[in-house]
Amino acid sequence: MLSLLMSGPGAAGEWQRATVGTVELEFQRHGSGEPVMFVHAGVLADWFGPLIDEPALRAWKLVTYHRIGYAGSSRVAQSTSIADQAAQLKLLSGQLGLRRVHLVGHSSGALIAMHLAIDSPDVVRTLTLLEPALPISGQPSPGIGTALSQYGAGEPEAAIDTFMRAVAGPDYRATVERINPQAFVQARIDAPTFFEHELPAVRAFRFGDEEAKRIRVPVLLVMGERSDKVSPVWRQRHEALLRLLPHAESFVLPGSTHLLQLQNPRAMAERLAVFFRESRSAAPVNR
Repeated sequence: MLSLLMSGPGAAGEWQRATVGTVELEFQRHGSGEPVMFVHAGVLADWFGPLIDEPALRAWKLVTYHRIGYAGSSRVAQSTSIADQAAQLKLLSGQLGLRRVHLVGHSSGALIAMHLAIDSPDVVRTLTLLEPALPISGQPSPGIGTALSQYGAGEPEAAIDTFMRAVAGPDYRATVERINPQAFVQARIDAPTFFEHELPAVRAFRFGDEEAKRIRVPVLLVMGERSDKVSPVWRQRHEALLRLLPHAESFVLPGSTHLLQLQNPRAMAERLAVFFRESRSAAPVNR
C-alpha cells in the first residue's frame, strides 16, 4: 500500500512522510520542472542540503529524502539491501508522481541509483554518480576494518570519525559542522544503520560488464579533485567505471574530497544543470 501521511502537498522544503509498503520515508520537494531525486550517502543523513539552494538548479523539481534507517525515516527492522532500497526509491518516485527522474546518487547512494537504472530504466532519465562506493576486488574500502572494530567495541563516535577521516580526509568535520552543526548528533543515532546494515549491503553489491550493458541512459561520473590524495581507491573506482561505462562523461569537481557537494556546491550544481539540459537531446545508448 502506498499513501502520503500528510493530507496536503506541503510547503516547499517542508519534511513530509510517505508510506512505501511497510516503510516510512521522509522527503522534501523544492521547485518545479523536470524531477531530480538525490540519493544520499551513508553516515550522514543530509548530504545534499547545499545543492538545493544553488541558483543553477532552480529550473528543476528537486527531491531529497532520508533512506531507511536515517533521521525520521523508518528504522531497519532486520536487514536491508541495495535492491531493497532501489525498490523503495522507485515506489517513492512513483507515489510522488515523478516520471523519468534525473537520479543523483552519492557513495552508497550511488549504488542504489545504479541498481534502479539497471532494473527499471524506464523511470530513469539520467544517472549521476558521485564517487560510488563500488567494491573492487583486492582493494578494500578505506578505514572500514578499524571503524568496524571500534563500533563493535561500543565506540560509535570513534568509528564514525575513523571512517569519515579515511574517506574524506582529516579536516572533514569542520566542513560538515559549518553546514549542519547537528550532523554528528544524528550520525550517532543512525550509526547502527550504517555499520550493521549498510556496509554489508555495499559489500554484497556487484557491478560488471553484464550490469553495465543494462545502463542505457546518459551517465555523469563525478570525482573530487583532492580525493585521490585521501585514498587511491577513489580514482581506482572512477577509472573502473569509465571502463565499464565508456559512454559516461567524467567530471572532476574542483577543490573537493569525498565531501564533494558540501565543499563546492556551486560548481557541482552548475555541472549538473549542463548535464541535465544536454540529456534532452541525447540519443539512447546502444550497447
